Amino acid sequence: MEKLKIGFVGVGGMGQMAHLSNYAVLSEQCEVVALAEVRPQMAQLVADRYGIPQVFSSHQDLLNGVKVDAIVAPQQYRSHHAIIPDIIRAGIPVFTEKPMSLTVETGEQLVQLAEEHRALHMVGYHKRSDPAMEHARKRIEEWKSSGEYGKLQYIRVTMPPGDWIGGADAPLTSDEPYPFIPMEPGPAYFSDEQTNQLDSFVNYYIHQVNAIRFLLQEPYRVTFADRGGFLLTGESESGVTVVLEMAPYQTTIEWNESLQVCFEKGYVRVDLPPPLARQQAGKVTIMKDNGKEPPSYEHPIMPNRSAMRQQAMNFIAAVQGVRPAPCESKEALEDLKLARDYIRMMQQYQ
Repeated sequence: MEKLKIGFVGVGGMGQMAHLSNYAVLSEQCEVVALAEVRPQMAQLVADRYGIPQVFSSHQDLLNGVKVDAIVAPQQYRSHHAIIPDIIRAGIPVFTEKPMSLTVETGEQLVQLAEEHRALHMVGYHKRSDPAMEHARKRIEEWKSSGEYGKLQYIRVTMPPGDWIGGADAPLTSDEPYPFIPMEPGPAYFSDEQTNQLDSFVNYYIHQVNAIRFLLQEPYRVTFADRGGFLLTGESESGVTVVLEMAPYQTTIEWNESLQVCFEKGYVRVDLPPPLARQQAGKVTIMKDNGKEPPSYEHPIMPNRSAMRQQAMNFIAAVQGVRPAPCESKEALEDLKLARDYIRMMQQYQ
C-alpha cells in the first residue's frame, strides 16, 4: 500500500505537539508533503524542522497548489466554519480537532457537506484511540454479549483540571501576530452568557461526553445539570445511568481523569494519562466477581503508544479504507446536541 501524501492546515502549538510530531514519525505509512500556515515565519520554522517541502499561506492555496490524499487541520474549533467546508468540497478526507464546531447548526452543515461530497471528516476525539480505551471497549462488548457479569448499569467519568501537558516539549513559536479569522458566533437562541458557558463546556468536557458514548455503545441524553457546573447526569436508551463529574477538584502536577464502567458483578476502569504525555497509554483495571470464581483484579499491559500517535494511525487507516474512523462528523454532531441540551438544563436552575 502506497504512502499517504498528507497536508497540514495550521501548525500552531497543538498542531505540532499533538499531531505533526506524530505523523512525522509514521514514515512508512505517510509523508507530510505540504503545510498551510498564515504566519510565514512560523510556517518556515516548522517546515524546516520537519522537512516539509511545500509551504502555503492559506488552506485554499494548498488545495490549489498540491495534490494530497488527506488533510490534517488542527484549527481552533470556532474557525472550522471558515476553513473546513472548502476542504470537504474538494473531496479530500480531513481530520479536525474536537468539537467539530461550537453550534449544532454549523455541525449539521458540516455533516451534510461530508455526505454530499462523500468525504471523510474524522473528528479528533483522541481518547477513543488510547490503547487502554480500545481494550476497555472490547472487554465491555464481551461482557455485554456473554452476560456473565450481569447488566451494564452505570458509567462514571471524572475529569478534574490538572497538568494536561505532561512534560511535553514546547512547540516552535514566532512573535508574528495572528491574523484575524472570524469566529463562529453562538446560537441565535442563546444569550451571551449561555454562549460563553457552551464554549467553555465544549472546550473542556466534550471529550468526556464523547467517551461516555464510546464505552456505552449507545445514545444517551442529559437528565440533570447542577447550576454550579460540576455535575452532568444522563440515561441511555437502555436505561444505563451515566455521570460526568466536572472539576470536583483540581491538581497542579497530576492528571486524574478516570472512566469506570460498572456491571452488576464487576467493572472496567480506565485511568488516562495527560493528553500530551509522550507515548504513554492509559491503565486498565478489570474487577471480576461473578459469584462462581474467587474475585479478581486484572491489569492488562498496554503498548508504549499514546492516544495521539494511535489516533494518527487510525486516521491513516480510515483514509486507506483499512478500518472505520473512530469518530466521524455524523456521530460527533450528537455531542453538540447533548452540550446544547446541557446548557439549557443548567440554566433552569439559575
